[in-house]
Amino acid sequence: MPHGDDPGELSQKRERLLSLLASMEKVAVAFSGGVDSAVVAQAAHHALGSHAVAVTGTSYSLAEGELDAARQLAAQIGIRHEVIETGEFVNESYTRNAPDRCYHCKTELYRRMEELTDRLDHGTLVNGANVDDLGDYRPGMRAAGEHQVRSPLAECGIDKAGVRRLAADWNLPVWDKPAMPCLASRVAYGEQVTPDRLAMIDRAERFLRGHGLPTVRVRYHRGDLARLEVPLTAFPQLLQVDFQQQLTRELKQLGFKFVTLDLEGFRSGSLNALVPVELLLDSSGGLAD
Repeated sequence: MPHGDDPGELSQKRERLLSLLASMEKVAVAFSGGVDSAVVAQAAHHALGSHAVAVTGTSYSLAEGELDAARQLAAQIGIRHEVIETGEFVNESYTRNAPDRCYHCKTELYRRMEELTDRLDHGTLVNGANVDDLGDYRPGMRAAGEHQVRSPLAECGIDKAGVRRLAADWNLPVWDKPAMPCLASRVAYGEQVTPDRLAMIDRAERFLRGHGLPTVRVRYHRGDLARLEVPLTAFPQLLQVDFQQQLTRELKQLGFKFVTLDLEGFRSGSLNALVPVELLLDSSGGLAD
């Protein structure tokens, strides 16, 4: 069970979350099937019943199996589930993979969600951003602001640990699921995002997860170089000669020319180290979204 707020404080935040969602009357949840959006979807279903809908966007950037998992989770929650195809890959501003790539992806998602919710008469768009998301470089939050997307978890002061506590309390099977951001987040800024490269990354990560490494990132760098990030405790397994040879052989068959292990281990958002510092600061000197 994750640590975080004491039970009383978390209970208050849960009630605040349900009350906030109820006040919106009708909502559409940007639903990836991860723990954050699952908690928002569960809370929306509790608060609004049939007036809540979960919406999952699908494209080449969604890892294999994630859409099926999202469908199963929505069915468990009991919320209506809609799947929409997004078209970010026809947008050069997305595929060229500048540090604001996520802005263009989320803009496309929210635009398609708006089209859907206009038809369904589900007025307010909400996402799964929590308090811990507000301090990182997240250009997708700028897109959320431009499309009037609300972040109920953040508005109620709920952080990642609190999200996992709520998910566990609601018996959601994803309460301890590792973060699974879109596959494009593994491609180094400046390297074009293509369906072939994302497929290479997806298959490489599935190979590693299939060998007992649930927390893993395969980062794509120039020259078809794979930079593997795994927890430091997994190093002995990766460096075992037989497995090292098998892993290298597998990734080269997928199309990688070089396979490297990052000695700093797994860390979320490591490619943000490549973002120019001026992009991390807004006009007031604070952290940008």
